[in-house]
Amino acid sequence: MKINKSILLLSSVFVMAACDLDKYPEGSTMTQDQKDEVISMIPERIESELNGLKSGLNVLGTLGNPNSTGYHFDYGFPAICMIYDQAGQDMTCKNDAIGYNKYISQQKFRDRITTSVFNEFIWKNYYNHLKTANDCIATLSAAFPEDKRTAKVKNYFGQALASRAFDYLQLIQTYQFTYIGHESANGVPLVLDTMTDDEKLNNPRATVEQVYTQIMSDLNTAISYLAENPVTRKDKAQITAEVAYGLRARTNLLMGNWAAAASDAAKACAGARPYSMEEVSVPRFYDASDASWIWGIVITSEDGVVKTGIVNWASHLCSLTGMGYTTAASATDVSFRAINNKLWAEISVSDVRKAWWVDDQLHSDALVNAYGAQNAYGWANGLFGSTIFSPYVNVKFGPEGGQIANSDNAQDWPLMRVEEMLLIEAEATGRDNLAAGKQKLEAFVKGYRDATYICNATNLDEFIDEIWFQRRIELWGEGFSLFDVLRLKKPIKRIGTNFPAGSTFADIAAESPLLIYTIPECETAVNKAITPADNNEVAIPPTPVQN
Repeated sequence: MKINKSILLLSSVFVMAACDLDKYPEGSTMTQDQKDEVISMIPERIESELNGLKSGLNVLGTLGNPNSTGYHFDYGFPAICMIYDQAGQDMTCKNDAIGYNKYISQQKFRDRITTSVFNEFIWKNYYNHLKTANDCIATLSAAFPEDKRTAKVKNYFGQALASRAFDYLQLIQTYQFTYIGHESANGVPLVLDTMTDDEKLNNPRATVEQVYTQIMSDLNTAISYLAENPVTRKDKAQITAEVAYGLRARTNLLMGNWAAAASDAAKACAGARPYSMEEVSVPRFYDASDASWIWGIVITSEDGVVKTGIVNWASHLCSLTGMGYTTAASATDVSFRAINNKLWAEISVSDVRKAWWVDDQLHSDALVNAYGAQNAYGWANGLFGSTIFSPYVNVKFGPEGGQIANSDNAQDWPLMRVEEMLLIEAEATGRDNLAAGKQKLEAFVKGYRDATYICNATNLDEFIDEIWFQRRIELWGEGFSLFDVLRLKKPIKRIGTNFPAGSTFADIAAESPLLIYTIPECETAVNKAITPADNNEVAIPPTPVQN
C-alpha cells in the first residue's frame, strides 16, 4: 500500500506541480520517510520528461497525422528551419508553383497571415516544447526547494531552463524585429511554470525587453547549475553547460553585449572542434557524433519522422537521398534546394565550401571526393529516375551514413555547431576591436575552409558584412539566414539571381513587415489579452517583377 500511495502521489506531482508533498491526494498526512521515498523517485521520472524535450524537437504531426492533413512539412524543428531559410535570399527552389515543393508559401511570403497553417505550426511547436520544459521546472520546484537540490536535480533544472530559453529566443525572433531598437515593442506571451490556466488565457504579449530578460534569467541559472553539476551525457541531444553558453552567446550578440557574447561563444566550444577541410570536402552534416556538433537532434530509424519515408528534413533538403521530395520528383516537379547563384559566385574557388553546391555545369568536387568520378553523377544516369540536378543545387547535406541513394532518412539535425560559435566570437570581438576580430575570423577560415583567405575589411561595416557572408555560406540551410537578416537589418534581394520568375520580387526593405510573423489565430482565439490591435501588421505578399 505504501508503494502504491507513493506512485499515486508521484503521478499527481506531474499533473499538479504545486501539490503539497506533506499529504496524499486523498488528504491523509505522509510521514517524512514516505515523503523522502517519493522525492527520491522524482529525478528518474524527470529524466523521462527531459527525454521529451529531446524528442519534442523531432515531433511528427503537431497539426495532426500528416497522412490525413497532407501537411508533409509537419516534422518538427528542422521543418521550421526550412521555413525560415526558404523565406530569404540564400535558398531557392526552382519549382515555386506545384507539388513537391512544400515551402512555396515561404518562398512567396504568403504565410505571414494569422490563419496560415505554417504560422500555427511554428507557434505550436515552440509552445508545446516550452510546456514540457515548464512541466519539468514546476515538478522539480515543488519537490526540491533550493536547499534540497542535489547535483543531479540541479542538472535537470539546468536542462529544462535552457530548453525554455531556446524556445523563447526562437519565438521572439520570429514574431518581432530584433532586440536593438525594438526593446519596447510587443513580443510574445510569457508562459511560465508558475502560471494558472486562467492567467494563460489572459496573457498579453510581453515586450521584447521582458522576453529577453526572461531568456537571460533562465540561461544564467541554467549555466550555473549545469557548469557546477555536469553529468556524462548520453548523446548530443542532451543539453550541457556548453549548449547553454552557446544559447547565451546568441542572446548577448542580439542584445549588443559584445564582450559577453565573445566570452560565452568561446566557452561553448569547450570539447569541440570545427570540421576539417577534408571532412567537409564531401557531403556531410548528418551525424551528431561529429566533433563539430555542440548540440543536435539525434534521429534514428525508429523515429516516426523516418518511418514516414518522406515527412522528414532529408526528404526536403538532401539532394542525395533515395527517398524524398527532392530525388523522387519528376523532371517537371523538382524540389531540390539551391543556393543563390550570386552568393555562390562570391565564394572563392580555393574555399572548400564552394563544392557544397554543384556549379552551372552540374559538377561538384565534393561528389567526386565522396563517390569517385565514375559514380559522382549517378543521378544523371537514372539513379533517381527522370530527376536531374539543376545548377547550384546543394550537396552539402549527405545521405544517411554517407551512402548515396540511401532511403533511410535517419540523418541527425544540427542545432549548434562550433563554427557558429567561432563566427559569433569573431564578430563580437571585432565590434570592440576590429583588428582582433579580423584575426579570429582569419584563424577560422584559413585553418578550416580556405587556406588562402584574407579578411580585407577596412572598417567595421565591411567587417560585419564579411562575417555575414561567412555565416551565409557556413550555416546555409541550417535555419539562420532569416534571423541574420533581421539582426543585421538587411534587405532581401532576389533580382538578377536564379530565383524563379514567380518568386523574384523587388528588394524587400530591411525590417519590412514581411520578415516577421503575426501572432496566429490559434493563440488569439483563446488568449483574451491579444486583440487585433495588439498584433503585428499583416503584410501583403509582394508581386513578382521581371528578373
